[in-house]
Amino acid sequence: MPQVCPITDLGDANAISALCHSRKEPIFLTKDGDSDLVIMSVETYDAMLNEVEMDCDIAAAEAEYQRDGVLLDAEESLSALRRKYFG
Repeated sequence: MPQVCPITDLGDANAISALCHSRKEPIFLTKDGDSDLVIMSVETYDAMLNEVEMDCDIAAAEAEYQRDGVLLDAEESLSALRRKYFG
């Protein structure tokens, strides 16, 4: 379940930092009871970016397959790349 904190908790930056690193998920900050900001550790941010990039790559591959109808065998493709780049 997401952690929600009032924005006034930002006064204790060390505690918020520790919370972000321990939860490994975004922390939602509220202002006057309404959603205002989302903060997270750099590690969590990087993990989320990597996941989004992977999702985009998968979507692009699926679109290419739908468009071209060509499906490559992973073992054959890797073997060809190894021969090309490693002799």
